[in-house]
Amino acid sequence: MRHLLLASSSTYRRELLSRLRLPFDHASPDIDETPHPQESAEGLARRLAEEKARALADRYPQHLIIGSDQVAVIDQRIVGKPLTFERAREQLQAASGKEVRFLTAVALLNAQSGRLQVDCVPFSVRFRDLSDTQIDRYLEAEKPFDCAGSFKVEGLGISLFRSTEGCDLTSLIGLPLIRLVDMLAREGVEIP
Repeated sequence: MRHLLLASSSTYRRELLSRLRLPFDHASPDIDETPHPQESAEGLARRLAEEKARALADRYPQHLIIGSDQVAVIDQRIVGKPLTFERAREQLQAASGKEVRFLTAVALLNAQSGRLQVDCVPFSVRFRDLSDTQIDRYLEAEKPFDCAGSFKVEGLGISLFRSTEGCDLTSLIGLPLIRLVDMLAREGVEIP
């Protein structure tokens, strides 16, 4: 069995990866996540997923390293993790009644061979029309300040949606497992 490393400090990504019932380590890649000028949302997500995987290759030269990053787009504008109540409120106000597109990139780097696989999985969410009172109640209940888009789909955040569209719900949480299983299979890791 190849050693797996999740290049992330995200508890959400660790929980998702644990669903595959494979042993893995995790470490924070500590990269600069600032978007480049004129960089597309998909380009940003792909670049950051790859940089996260590559950042740990020297420390883990025998591992298959998984990097992932998610970008949310509202009205053609990239939004990240809100970090504060006020910014989360602004994000949800902007999303109210609209479709928000999430782009979640996953990279798998074979640190030994240098082989890299990168893909990006889109997922769209149509939000209900949300009142400021509903937004504040939700934020106070769930405190999703470390989540792109300011919600947790695996929790109460689902109540904010009118509909969703995409091929892999795990991409919305932050790690597209369907795509990752394909990548791991190409590296000889069979699941189940």
